[in-house]
Amino acid sequence: MPMNRVVRLVKRPAPGLVTPDCFEIRDEPLPEPGEGEFRVRISHVSLDPAMRGWVNDGKSYVPPVGLGDVMRSFSAGIVEASRHPDFQEGEAVVGLFGVQTHALSDGKGVQRADTSIAPLQSWIGGLGMPGLTAYFGLLRVAEAKEGDTVVVSAASGAVGSIVGQIAKIKGCRAVGIAGGPAKCRALIEEDGFDAAVDYKAGNLAADLAAACPDGIDVNFENVGGEILDAVLARMNPFGRIAVCGLISAYNATTPQPGPANLRFLLTQRLRMQGFIVFDFIRENPIALADLSQWVSQGRLKFREDVREGGVDAFPQVLNLLYTGENFGKLSLKV
Repeated sequence: MPMNRVVRLVKRPAPGLVTPDCFEIRDEPLPEPGEGEFRVRISHVSLDPAMRGWVNDGKSYVPPVGLGDVMRSFSAGIVEASRHPDFQEGEAVVGLFGVQTHALSDGKGVQRADTSIAPLQSWIGGLGMPGLTAYFGLLRVAEAKEGDTVVVSAASGAVGSIVGQIAKIKGCRAVGIAGGPAKCRALIEEDGFDAAVDYKAGNLAADLAAACPDGIDVNFENVGGEILDAVLARMNPFGRIAVCGLISAYNATTPQPGPANLRFLLTQRLRMQGFIVFDFIRENPIALADLSQWVSQGRLKFREDVREGGVDAFPQVLNLLYTGENFGKLSLKV
């Protein structure tokens, strides 16, 4: 009898990396669609840094995942049974389907995936939330323009690598900060960045200054901590900082100090704004049209880190996001 393999959150994590005992993985009856619903056979589950905040019980931009609930995630799959007039069997779709092998949906928030443009897993990556995040953060929040020097941290990740490529498309100079010589080399040779800084080399401030001799106009911030401090010290007057993430503090076990160089916000008259991709949801069609066009033209490429093991591997694969062991958009093949 076909079953649904499900990952449910059963315990709030302590500070630090999320431990496997926070989740329960079990087989449940295969859900049958009611009137106006359809069932998706999930093929890929997206793993995103935001998941660490979703499992905490605290104030955020969305309610936390409830104890006993299916772990929240963007997932991609194929409609295999439908009683919904607008979704037919065999269609490729993406949505907040959760970490499981099958999901029911009423169609709200679900997007069709055009696999003639890119493979299905790319629609939870470069053509999904990470791509949209890069697009809106760089172009709407930071208002990057031709001639700007754009610095992005976690540059080899799902969002960062796309930020740099869009910056180049828009005529900017792109500088990435990443961990290790292999990642930095790939940023230049594969993604077209103008320069890359290895924060693990131990010379962050000096290397950043060498990579940005004329200062920094735009910072797309994914990390925070000492990396943000180093960037603040190099910002040009009236620079813009789009705060997408602060991953350096997500698994901290002790309180983290605030930025030591915050005074540069005043002296350089900087604008620093946090944002969530959902803030721009009404503009998604515009962004997807641009992203899809750039992919079709060969101007935008996605680095994908697809892991095997099905939903059972989720607790272990999740922490790769926070230890720097993934290289590109991390997803789990179901």
